[in-house]
Amino acid sequence: MKLAALYRGDEADTREDPIRYPAITTELDYEGELAVVIGRQASHVSVGIALDYVGGYTVINDVSARDLQGSEPQWIRGKALDTFAPLGPVVLDAAAAPPVAEMRLRTLVNGEVRQDASCAQMITGVPELIAYISNGITLEPGDIIATGTPSGVALGMNPPKYLQPGDKVSIEITAIGELVNTVAAAS
Repeated sequence: MKLAALYRGDEADTREDPIRYPAITTELDYEGELAVVIGRQASHVSVGIALDYVGGYTVINDVSARDLQGSEPQWIRGKALDTFAPLGPVVLDAAAAPPVAEMRLRTLVNGEVRQDASCAQMITGVPELIAYISNGITLEPGDIIATGTPSGVALGMNPPKYLQPGDKVSIEITAIGELVNTVAAAS
């Protein structure tokens, strides 16, 4: 799904964008997260004005291949394989958004609630993330920051309940909407 369509509020059917289960992993996991979309160039921004650089918010599923994350020196393949990190359903304009602390995130897998937390519980807040990142990396309009996931991911379960082909993952954030993706078998 294209970011411009999300900004316009186009209600694209996110179920048409499956997460493909890569053949190189056996531990496919979901991570419901709030995504921050940068609205204007940010470099060396202080915490106190960091929210002035937010263009909007959306939902991201920071899909992870846990076995690749744990066995390789870099996380790139564990976090960025094809079809990972779907976004949507829209970008909520920052001016219309409630304070992040008032947003709630819920992740369901096949209708079972796996994550349910207030965004107020983030370990690192949005202003702190923007200040930290912009201290060494210039953020450009359209850049997306995934803010981190609450408890309830498959990795933390005993035994882990990793995603399987056919599973439906739904991530809801109040005021933004619901991102829905199915897991498709590797092709």
